[in-house]
Amino acid sequence: MNQDINTEIHNAYEVIKEGGIILYPTDTVWGIGCDATNPEAVAKIYKLKQRAETKSMIVLMNGEKMMYNVFKNIPEVAWQILDLSEKPTTLILDEPRNVAKNIIAEDNSLGVRLVKDPFCFKLLERMKKPLVSTSANISGQPTPIAFKYISPEIIKGVDYVVKLNQDKVAGKPSTIIKLTNDAQVKVIRK
Repeated sequence: MNQDINTEIHNAYEVIKEGGIILYPTDTVWGIGCDATNPEAVAKIYKLKQRAETKSMIVLMNGEKMMYNVFKNIPEVAWQILDLSEKPTTLILDEPRNVAKNIIAEDNSLGVRLVKDPFCFKLLERMKKPLVSTSANISGQPTPIAFKYISPEIIKGVDYVVKLNQDKVAGKPSTIIKLTNDAQVKVIRK
């Protein structure tokens, strides 16, 4: 298995480094991803999903260092929520920097999820940059809970499909919690 995961990380990294987009398994549902600092790559994902750029996408990170590179101010409560959450949790935080402008929401916030999943975690270690993660569907269509439900359009539209966990059925998408710099907390999706 480890051989496979390392090969897949290598292949995915090579594509991402060149500005390509990948289809990959996450700790929740399958995602479409790219280098979150590359606006052209981000634009390719919006185009594939037929999604307006005004709808933002989330990014995956693998630890505190990456979080602080993107968010100068992280409310204390953010760490408490992440420590206490039993399931994958996306935090929407204010004033991101060092990422592509077209991934940031209109209110100048960005959703982020810290991942422990070995594939995502190790890929992020290689990238040293956040990884875009958006569900693998055309905008407005249901989110596929397993690889077999992903439409051929999406599969054909990405530059690389990761060959791991293709038979796994995902749980629900992550919980989403919005935290503003003035410490307001709002649950967007349970």
